[in-house]
Amino acid sequence: MRIRRTFAAVIATAALAGLGLTGAATASAPPPPPHTHRTENPTPGECIDGGGKVGANNICQGGTRNGELVD
Repeated sequence: MRIRRTFAAVIATAALAGLGLTGAATASAPPPPPHTHRTENPTPGECIDGGGKVGANNICQGGTRNGELVD
């Protein structure tokens, strides 16, 4: 009989602790990196690394630096 009570207490404690652990795991995720505004023109390598290509008139086409003048 003592084993059943102990087992029930362990199950109840684990169930309550499980609720706390899921909240803690969600809250411990790292924050996203801050968005920085770029003021300098990208190099051709930065344009390509960002997923674009250098097009006519040295304009980066596509990717994260789309439409920026390439130095």
